[in-house]
Amino acid sequence: MTNPSVVPRRTPGTSKLPRAVREEQLLDAAVREFGAVGYAAASLAAIADRAGVSKALVLTYFGSKESLFVACVNGVGDPMIEAIERVITTPQPPVRMAEATLAAIFMVLESRPQAWNVINERGLPAGGPAAAAADRVRRTIAGQASRGVSRLTDLDLVHDADDLSVLTEVWMSSVTAVVNWWLRHPDRAATEMSDRSARVLRIITGTGS
Repeated sequence: MTNPSVVPRRTPGTSKLPRAVREEQLLDAAVREFGAVGYAAASLAAIADRAGVSKALVLTYFGSKESLFVACVNGVGDPMIEAIERVITTPQPPVRMAEATLAAIFMVLESRPQAWNVINERGLPAGGPAAAAADRVRRTIAGQASRGVSRLTDLDLVHDADDLSVLTEVWMSSVTAVVNWWLRHPDRAATEMSDRSARVLRIITGTGS
């Protein structure tokens, strides 16, 4: 007979939540774990622990670590691609476009800043869905960067295709550097990072007041 004085133990995070809310909770935890230790070292058990749920629940929602990684990449990558596309298809000076692009990236990353490094994860199983998802997002964003940088040709500042390629890589590396600075200073808001990046760009390009 059950002792009425004994309260059944409740596993943290197993209370009923709408599916969409639970998925976002698990994606937040997964991005933090993948971003902290990388794909190979990340485990579903650690992700479940971050979310306060069971590993079985993570599997119920996503099926495997690789599928969960794909969901993390697509969940941030697709909104980021859309946000960048809106910026680079709006006529504006190149420096202003660069500032607006960074602002768009920061706003998408606001709740999951580690996601930039998840997208740029290199230690993924070759030929698998995780590698394909990350490669798709990286290539698309790099293509957008190249299109944005090519605006410099309109100003007669760049004439060589290799120079354009180098500038694109410099831009992508610069975004990674700024995001990694942000990760080391998590108290900074996305709006603050946008303002700071705009100031740094003006210093670098000599367009500051």
